[in-house]
Amino acid sequence: MVEVTLWGSLGAVAGGKSKVEIEAKDIRELFRKLAEQYPGLEPLIDKGIAVAIDGTIYRDTWSKRLPEGAEIFLLPRLAGG
Repeated sequence: MVEVTLWGSLGAVAGGKSKVEIEAKDIRELFRKLAEQYPGLEPLIDKGIAVAIDGTIYRDTWSKRLPEGAEIFLLPRLAGG
């Protein structure tokens, strides 16, 4: 079980929750389970969400393991130019 902080608009889409606990071993499983529990997150996951694990940001690293007790943040994709 890992505790995940949903940053910015992600929390609003997850029913106003800023933190959730999910049983997941890697980023791929985390995204799958989040989409199952909070269907509103799926379009944002498809657009691209950055995952910060203990201060290091991972993008497109689906097999990255989620260590127990790690500080995990999900950050929505930033728009701009």
